[in-house]
Amino acid sequence: METTLANLEHRLKENRADYFRCLQPPLTINEICHLEEKYQVKLPGDLKALYQWKNGQKNDCYKAFVNNSMFIPLGEVLDIAAELTSMIGFDFDVENWWNEQWIPVFHNGGGDYICYDTGGVFTGRKGQLIEFWHADNNRNVIAPSLTVFLSQLNNYYQSVPNGKFDEYISPETIDGYPKIFMVE
Repeated sequence: METTLANLEHRLKENRADYFRCLQPPLTINEICHLEEKYQVKLPGDLKALYQWKNGQKNDCYKAFVNNSMFIPLGEVLDIAAELTSMIGFDFDVENWWNEQWIPVFHNGGGDYICYDTGGVFTGRKGQLIEFWHADNNRNVIAPSLTVFLSQLNNYYQSVPNGKFDEYISPETIDGYPKIFMVE
């Protein structure tokens, strides 16, 4: 993960300097531990590493980090996860409409998230990334891990000429993905 994040930093500075300046400073391990204690969660190592690299993007920056989605600061991530989890059995009465093992890391601003799945819902693979659509019942697993997902983003920056990025920042799909699941 460390190498992947170092490459991502290099590529962002080189290819999207304006966006890179929108990213917030990293969290310290003590700040992450405080948030884990506050929200009574234990974050996986690769997710901690991401937030020790950068703590999401500033709230007044609406540019996409990846897949037409913005990078959410960790405190906000855990607030959103707690709120959505509290809706299970009430607003969300369909199994796995939302799952308490999902951590929303990226969002499109409209209630849809790319989530880190700590439980491996649907596939048994912990650490996979899954799409949560607030109004649709498909739950697509889009990457086997955060590292693979960010590596694919690095590949995107390496293969697309500087200045030719679309506004969505949509890397190629990963072989074997997405894995599509429907909740009903």
